[in-house]
Amino acid sequence: MRKVADCRDFPSEMNCTLTISGEEEEVVRAASEHAESVHGHTDSPELREQVRSMLKDEAPQRA
Repeated sequence: MRKVADCRDFPSEMNCTLTISGEEEEVVRAASEHAESVHGHTDSPELREQVRSMLKDEAPQRA
């Protein structure tokens, strides 16, 4: 099942609205890189585990 990381779920001064979805490892990598480059966090194993713990399952698309 695809996973979703949504910046709106994380407190931020920027009010970021980015949503990233895909396979779990892709989302963890992309969300961690985004957190580093846009929000000033340090990409670390701890950050990646925090991102992983906050992922949600993607809702199935309806036709």
